[in-house]
Amino acid sequence: MKIIVLQHIKIEDPGYIKDLMIADNVELITVELDEGEKIPENLSEYDAMFCMGGPMDTWMEKDYPWLVDEKKKIKEFVVDLQKPYLGFCLGCQLLGEVIGGNVVKSNYPEIGMLNINFLGSKNDDLLFSKFPENITTLQWHSYEVQDLENSDVTLIASSPETKYQIFRYKNNAYGIQFHIEVKKTTVGEWGCVPEYKSALENQLGKGALEKFDTDSQIHMPSMNNYSRILYENFKKLIK
Repeated sequence: MKIIVLQHIKIEDPGYIKDLMIADNVELITVELDEGEKIPENLSEYDAMFCMGGPMDTWMEKDYPWLVDEKKKIKEFVVDLQKPYLGFCLGCQLLGEVIGGNVVKSNYPEIGMLNINFLGSKNDDLLFSKFPENITTLQWHSYEVQDLENSDVTLIASSPETKYQIFRYKNNAYGIQFHIEVKKTTVGEWGCVPEYKSALENQLGKGALEKFDTDSQIHMPSMNNYSRILYENFKKLIK
């Protein structure tokens, strides 16, 4: 199995799911876009694509010109080649944009351990059918996907503030707005990123990082379990 991983900052990788893939002897090809690495031209040789989060936003093409090529490559992989794709946070928003949605600033940023509510559509979904009706997971975003009302998109989960927390494009690509992939070191590492720390403190106040980290550790076993279920089911998409 050969999976390409698009990263926008080195510390934001597939986390716990990466550990599972390494244990599975998956061949991982990581492209660190923020460091100038290029996405390969021949995408047909990859079995799946992961697209991770990052401190930039989808509309920042002048500041991060590589976003232009990244969007083209995601569209090629998902729409033209119809291969399995899993996007988290920024990766979710990039998918939403390339299939016709809009990425807009959220009315209220979602940062912290917050609730996700699944819709009835999850019951027939390959990846999420075994998930409970509600989960608590890590959120850290100020933008979201909107305007995805078309027949190729299935809404799977929402939160009180964000409609498209999980959506599926056709039967091969998924956008996940939250961070189910985190592991024990994640919050502490992300708290060192100025953009992330600023958003966190603006939302939850000075000194919020320590409490956020503590809260995340409480829910870490369940998030890791959900990541395991997600990964095992995602493998079934790969032909």
